[in-house]
Amino acid sequence: MKDLLGMMSKAKEMQAKFQALQEEIAAMEASGQSGGGLVSVTISGKFEMRSLKIDPSLFKEDDVEVLEDLILAAHNDAKTKVEAAMQEKTRELTAGLPIPSGFKLPF
Repeated sequence: MKDLLGMMSKAKEMQAKFQALQEEIAAMEASGQSGGGLVSVTISGKFEMRSLKIDPSLFKEDDVEVLEDLILAAHNDAKTKVEAAMQEKTRELTAGLPIPSGFKLPF
């Protein structure tokens, strides 16, 4: 019975740590760039776009498709950075736990 209570206590502790981690990730921001810095996007840990900066030299009528591609590339760059940060923070939190590889946590 003592072991069961200990496991329940550890489960509650882990749940609190995951909640704190989710809040930390939601508050983080990452910036991505494309076109050698001509387009920059900043997104939140929830993948919401917070800012978009476009170099004025890209505002030409003929280059609309190029601009669209650069915006998408910058957003994807920022998203990749947020996902990597999420994985690293999750790995730190779950270090030593017997979690199967490929197991997705609720983020």
